[in-house]
Amino acid sequence: MKKPEVKYAWTVTMGEKGQIVIPKQARDIFHMKPGDTLIILGDESRGLAIPPKNAFAHFAAAVFETQADNENGE
Repeated sequence: MKKPEVKYAWTVTMGEKGQIVIPKQARDIFHMKPGDTLIILGDESRGLAIPPKNAFAHFAAAVFETQADNENGE
């Protein structure tokens, strides 16, 4: 079976201070550089997610859209 070309999985180990190292292959694929700000999303039933930094604008728009819908009773 052929591996999907856009799906990846890595393992990381958390250090004593709660720090993790993003694997080099992941940093290269997602164009992560030292000093970049990352978004960590958490859901108690689904776990953690670290979306690509360029997804922030889309994420923020969705949050505000949901908030507006809730305020309008939709």
